[in-house]
Amino acid sequence: MSTFNSSILFFFLFALISIPSSHCRTFQINGESLIEKTCKKTPHYNVCIQSLYSTPGSVDVRGLAQIMVHVLNAKVNDALNKIHELQKAGTEPKQGLESCARKYNTMLVADVPKAIQSLKKGGDGMVATKVTNDDAKEATICESETHGPLTTENKAVFEVAGVTAAIATQLYTN
Repeated sequence: MSTFNSSILFFFLFALISIPSSHCRTFQINGESLIEKTCKKTPHYNVCIQSLYSTPGSVDVRGLAQIMVHVLNAKVNDALNKIHELQKAGTEPKQGLESCARKYNTMLVADVPKAIQSLKKGGDGMVATKVTNDDAKEATICESETHGPLTTENKAVFEVAGVTAAIATQLYTN
């Protein structure tokens, strides 16, 4: 039995050691990873860590900001889908839902593309910081206009937008 356990342990250790470092973008023996270091500078550390560790991508700060813009895009889409469901169901307040739909649509068609453009190679990220900070504010306003049915979605957009802005800021403050 102990030979069996030793064999299993050896197999797992060998498998772990055999993984090429190119497949482990965040594995470090000494110090913290770029993701951890970057996320510590954001207002929502756990959201940042969860988003960046679950998404493959670049290992520099610009790449992390670009990943977060795509996460933001997904969260905004989720919010818009929920708004449309609530509108079809006749949920009140109708004016609040209409206002939120406009806000989230603007995020999708204007803000996310501006952020992506701002983060392209050579960009300093200032526009991305501005528009994603604005998106966080819009999510807060949307919550005050709807009083509850979009709380989960508004919170998600608020947090992801805040993380995105904080990471983009690191491009021109470091």
